Amino acid sequence: MIRKPSKPASPQRSRDARLPALHLAPESLGFALDCAAQAVGAVRQGAALPAALQSVFMSLPESAATASRGAVQDIAYRTMRRLGTAEWLVAKLVRKAPPPHIAHVLACALALLTDEASSAAYAPFTVVDQAVDAIGARREFAFAKGLVNAVLRNFLREREALLSDAKNNAVAHWNYPVWWIDAVRNAWPDTWQDMLDAGNSQGPLTLRVNARRSTVEAYLQTLREHQIAATQAGDHAVRLDTPMPVDRIPGFSEGVVSVQDAGAQLAAQWLGVRDGMRVLDACAAPGGKTGHLLEIADIELIALESDATRARRIGENLQRLGLKANVRVGDAGDPAQWHDTADQPFDRILADVPCSASGIVRRHPDIRWLRRASDIPALVEEQRRILEALWPLVETGGELLYVTCSIFPEEGELQAQWFGNQHADAVRLDAPGQLLPAVARAPADVSAGSRAGQSTGSSLDHDGFFYARFQKR
Repeated sequence: MIRKPSKPASPQRSRDARLPALHLAPESLGFALDCAAQAVGAVRQGAALPAALQSVFMSLPESAATASRGAVQDIAYRTMRRLGTAEWLVAKLVRKAPPPHIAHVLACALALLTDEASSAAYAPFTVVDQAVDAIGARREFAFAKGLVNAVLRNFLREREALLSDAKNNAVAHWNYPVWWIDAVRNAWPDTWQDMLDAGNSQGPLTLRVNARRSTVEAYLQTLREHQIAATQAGDHAVRLDTPMPVDRIPGFSEGVVSVQDAGAQLAAQWLGVRDGMRVLDACAAPGGKTGHLLEIADIELIALESDATRARRIGENLQRLGLKANVRVGDAGDPAQWHDTADQPFDRILADVPCSASGIVRRHPDIRWLRRASDIPALVEEQRRILEALWPLVETGGELLYVTCSIFPEEGELQAQWFGNQHADAVRLDAPGQLLPAVARAPADVSAGSRAGQSTGSSLDHDGFFYARFQKR
C-alpha cells in the first residue's frame, strides 16, 4: 500500500482536467495517456466514450488531434475493457484516493500494463515513464509524480500476486459491474463466463458488400489484389483478418462496402424485402440497416429516427452509397408525429428498438459502465410501447421483424413471447432468435436461422443480437 503524498499548500490554480497538456509532444505516449484519462473521466461522469473522445479532440489543436488520435482511442478503449481491474488496483495500491485525473491516468497506465495484448505496442517501463511525464506536465498535478511512479513500479514488481488477488473480486476479475455479471450468469448459466470474456475482446472488422455494386467473391478478389487478408462471413459479409482505418479500405469511400457486424446484417436478410414493397425502418440511425435494405431490393422505404442529429447521419450514409430514402424525424412509439392516417400500411417493418446494447460491448466497452440495472425494466417498457404503436401499421399478410442488440432475455425471447401473447393476429415465423457472441459451438453459416426462440451457432464472428419475426394474419 502506497500512501498518497500531501498536496502543496498553495491553492490549485486550475481544476479543468480536460485542458490538453500542450507542452507534451502530441506523438508521445504521455500525451495520449493524458487525453485518454480525460475521456475515461468523462465516461465516469456519464458520457458515452465516443462523445467523450470527440470532446477531447475538439479541445486540441488540429495537428495535435491528428497526431494523437489513434493512440488516444486505443488506450481509452483498452481502459474501458479493463477498468474494473485498473480501478481495483488503484484502490489497492494507494491508501487515500487521489484526485480524479490522477486516478484516471493511473487507470489508463494499469490497463496497458495488465493487458497482455498491449505489451507489443507499449513496453512496461515506457508506460511507467510516460505516465509520470503526463502527470508532471500539469502544474496542478505535478506533486503526484512520485506517487504515480511508485504505484506503477510496485505493480510491476508484484504483478502476479496482485492479479491473482484480483480474481477474488468479481468486478476486478470480469471487468463488469456486479449487477451485469449476475444478470448474464442467471440468464446463461452454461456460457456466462465465455460471454463475459467475449465482451472484453476486440470485435473483428466486418464489411457489408453493396449488392448493387459488387459481390462477396469479387470484393474478396479486390482485397487480394491489395494484399489484404479477409474471409467471407455471411451472404454479403466480409471479415478482415486485421482491422484498418476506413480510409484505407478499398471501395469504402465509393460506397462499394460499409462497416457492419455480420450479426447486424441478418436484419435485412430476414426482413425478406422484395421489389415494390413499402417498408418502414423504425429507429433507423445511423442507417446501416437502411442502406442494406436499399441495396438488396427496389423498395419504397421510410427511415424513421427520433433524434434530428442522428437522422442526418442516415442521409450522409445513404449519400455515400448513392441511395435514397424518405428520412423522417419522429417517435416510433407515436405514429401521429410522422405517419399520415391516409398512408398505406407497410408490407415490412424493421423494429430495431432501443435496448441495453449489452450484445455489442466488445465494440462499445463503455456501455457496461454507463448502464444501470434499473435501465432494463425501463427499456422493456419502451420496447413494448414502440411495438404496440407499430403493429397496427403492418399490412395484413405483412411482417414485423423485432431486433435488439441485447443478450438479456428480458429484451429478447421474453419480449417476443409477450408480444405473441398480446396479439392473436401475430404469427411467429422462423428467425435467428438469440445470437450469443460467446457460445462456443462448431462453425455455422451465420445466415442460417433457427426455430423461434432458439439460438444459432458461431463463436466470436458476430456480436450479440436477438431476432423475432411476426406475420399479421
